[in-house]
Amino acid sequence: MSSIRNTFAIAGRELRSYFVSPVGYVVLSLFMLLSGWFFVNLLQRFGTVKGYYQAFQRPDLLAQLNLNDLVMAPLMQNMIVLLLIFIPAVTMRLWSEEKKQKTDQLLLTSPISVGSIVGGKFLAAIGFLVVMLLLAAEFPLILYVFSPEAARPDWGPVATGYLGLFLCGTAFVAMGLFTSSLTENQVVAFVASLFLALGFYVIGWPAENLGALGKVLKALWIPEYFQELLKGILSTTTVAFFASFAFFWLFLTQRSIESVRWR
Repeated sequence: MSSIRNTFAIAGRELRSYFVSPVGYVVLSLFMLLSGWFFVNLLQRFGTVKGYYQAFQRPDLLAQLNLNDLVMAPLMQNMIVLLLIFIPAVTMRLWSEEKKQKTDQLLLTSPISVGSIVGGKFLAAIGFLVVMLLLAAEFPLILYVFSPEAARPDWGPVATGYLGLFLCGTAFVAMGLFTSSLTENQVVAFVASLFLALGFYVIGWPAENLGALGKVLKALWIPEYFQELLKGILSTTTVAFFASFAFFWLFLTQRSIESVRWR
């Protein structure tokens, strides 16, 4: 029980720290500003396409128009790229700052286990991710409130899409925590985390031309699983992938920190 209390105590401290410095507010503001810009542009495109079909009297094509395919799905595809960029900014300080301030030694010589430290910092970043996604939940709510009943988005794909954003964000957090454990320089941690996340975002692009290796790359390709969630398909394979992916990087983080403890 004490290890659980320690984990949540660290998580609470770290989560509060995001809101006593400008970093948390800057990240939230930029994330919402850019997400809102994408949302408005996608709505305008939807209106343009609808007007085009109406002008040319194409009821068959009008019947196929829906907010899920033309607004929410592309919005969430853009949001995953924003998470890929902003999550490294959230995680870069998690352990790098401890190293820079030399408080890592205090933590490592305390009775708190490395697992509790890693778990607490991970949960804090996940908590911040949840705040980001809760703020972004206004976009489907706006569509629901201001759209005619027949045109409202289907909540199934929207819900699994936001779950996908959470799972992808969790993967980015785990990778970011690992890179933060390797250096005391927050900029280095940010850049390393950004390129690592970007690598797993594009790793499946050449898969079709690489035979057996391509299958391996596709199995590690984050957007492959995200696309299924955008379609409203939630499978145990997808959940298992993201859970094992996060666990792998958290394991590496713990080993990285423990290697410092025993030096």
